[in-house]
Amino acid sequence: MHLLVVDDDEAILQLVSIYLEQAGYHVERASNAEAALALLQKQQFDLLIIDVMMPGMDGFQLAKIVSKQYEIPMIMLTAKGQIEDKQKGFEQGIDDYMVKPFETKELLFRVNAILRRYRKSIQSQCMVGNVKLDIHSWDLTIMNKQYIWPLRELEILAYLLQRTDNNVNRWDLIDEIWGESLDQPEFTLNTHINRIRERLKRAGANIEIVTIRGFGYKLEVKE
Repeated sequence: MHLLVVDDDEAILQLVSIYLEQAGYHVERASNAEAALALLQKQQFDLLIIDVMMPGMDGFQLAKIVSKQYEIPMIMLTAKGQIEDKQKGFEQGIDDYMVKPFETKELLFRVNAILRRYRKSIQSQCMVGNVKLDIHSWDLTIMNKQYIWPLRELEILAYLLQRTDNNVNRWDLIDEIWGESLDQPEFTLNTHINRIRERLKRAGANIEIVTIRGFGYKLEVKE
């Protein structure tokens, strides 16, 4: 896991970074918001730890930019404990809030907890090409536009998205989606596959479902 710590207090920056590195995380450091944004443009991070009071752009402003441009969880560190400051931080998109001074062990607990929640959220997202499907909410987005499809078609699409570039046996797909409740399983599957193909084409999706003769299907990203 790759973390970014942003704090203009060198002592805090060193303390937090070293402690997280000892816990097994790869840590980058930035002494101000501008340096943090420069790093975000070059590297991918799994979590940001941001101080509020910094010269120039403060932590609230940085959090607002990050929440709009990146899908990265954030923890805010501050010497302020007023409820108004906490509210402002959460409104800017932060995930947790710690008031200085704090125990480094507690910070580690919170980092671990947020990353666990974030990983679960990411695992629910299927994204291939310009198609994105959340298998918990069944929200489907193609070319940044949302679509409402019948649930059965979404279930089939999710199964194929999770196995992109792999040959999928049609009987495994039938068993996963319908079990043994179909009278004409192959005809029913073919009908649904054709509908999905047509919907993907109309929406401008850059993925396609290829038929593997005598076996099943394969979902590919079109060149």
